[in-house]
Amino acid sequence: MIRYLLDDVLNGTGGRLRGNPPVVASLGTLERDARKVTPGDLFIAIKGERFDGHDFVVDAQANGAAAAIVGEAWAAAHPEIDLPLIVVDEPIPALQRWAGWYRDRLNVRVVGITGSVGKTSSKETISGVLRQQFRVHHSPGNLNTEVGLPISILTAPPDSEVLVLEMGGAYAFNELTLLASIAKPDIGVVTNVQAVHIERMGSLEAIAQTKSELVAALPSTGVAILNGDDPLVRPMAALAKGRVRFYGLGPNNHLRVEDVVSNGLRGSAFWLASGRTRHHVRIPFLGSAGVQSALVALAVGEEFGLDISTMIEGLQDPTIEVRLVFQAGPRGSQLLDDTYNASRQSMLSALDVLDMMPARRKIAVLGEMRELGVSSEGEHQVVGGRAGVVADILLTYGELALPLAETAAAAERTPGPALELHTFRLDEREALLQWLKDNLEEGDVVLLKGSRGLEMEHLVSALRTEAQRDSQQ
Repeated sequence: MIRYLLDDVLNGTGGRLRGNPPVVASLGTLERDARKVTPGDLFIAIKGERFDGHDFVVDAQANGAAAAIVGEAWAAAHPEIDLPLIVVDEPIPALQRWAGWYRDRLNVRVVGITGSVGKTSSKETISGVLRQQFRVHHSPGNLNTEVGLPISILTAPPDSEVLVLEMGGAYAFNELTLLASIAKPDIGVVTNVQAVHIERMGSLEAIAQTKSELVAALPSTGVAILNGDDPLVRPMAALAKGRVRFYGLGPNNHLRVEDVVSNGLRGSAFWLASGRTRHHVRIPFLGSAGVQSALVALAVGEEFGLDISTMIEGLQDPTIEVRLVFQAGPRGSQLLDDTYNASRQSMLSALDVLDMMPARRKIAVLGEMRELGVSSEGEHQVVGGRAGVVADILLTYGELALPLAETAAAAERTPGPALELHTFRLDEREALLQWLKDNLEEGDVVLLKGSRGLEMEHLVSALRTEAQRDSQQ
């Protein structure tokens, strides 16, 4: 656990102390959820879209917080608070200043990763490769926003040699410019541009512009590592002040994948071509998304001077948490858990994995894809066309997914049983869960995927609990 000296917090945030100094020698975890505060922690009162952390300062104090970072206006309006307060202009800008101050004092190289999908998996594989030779700190979970990225930096141990950081940039122009000014990345990775959050940004071109801010922010000594197969990512090379490396499947990439072979549940294998050299690579990850995550990690590893055998060993690291994983389900079924988020391309990729799995029945549980704006119906229809061919049973979740269900029902299938289709509204999650509990059987493989806001991971958790009960009987 990283602990913070009071003087460092004051110097980093530019704040002032109100009240007596905390009685602890150093402050514990930086926590923004008052419910998770433990004795000695430093609470930061973040103001979000739906809540204001200042409303929970008293709760944080009751849970043992040693001090709290609060806004000046709130502090002036609450003279009765006797908790030591670090008073700043506003907590979020202060948090960002502190993270930048701390980053400047770390002797590290920074890898920044952005893209519509694949950021978290790429962060995991890159970290697995670099850990073979360096002390690596990476973003916990998916902390990649104007609040999450600073916290990711501030949780880095002082002896870190490399920071691997997710960088969002999904909601507004100049967001990634801000994040890059805090993190100061040496290497910038752009995974892809897809219609994720297009409702907010308006077009794919606008999304690409936001992602390109990372490339433009790299120094002349930096390296841009770009998905050369993505027609909206490749042109970002023109913004780079330093070197550019393309990765992908196409022949015009510096690092490319050839002859991919699926090994089922054991992962994939391919030939890695770099210049005139070729190496055979086996990875434990599933589907094309797994291959992409491995490839970007190999591209970054090359920039750190790692040899191919060391990098391949790093990709076998069991602590790597890729998004698409198998879990045990009720009565001998298997769950293909890809519940973190959803876009058209990631849905299609997950369905490709389901398609290649040997199974008694292939069951797809697909939630609606959100923030797609006017393209929502068409995007759902594309996924529905594929789902109708791959799945034996399709369950959709959410009203936005109805075009998906309708297109799946009309899909032309190869000879065999007709598609079994069930649709569930957003207020019918318990009914959806009950259907799965009642109907899953040994040999079934179940894909679960949908937008993050649906919290479909709770379905996976409930089904895993059911599987554990089965094993105890």
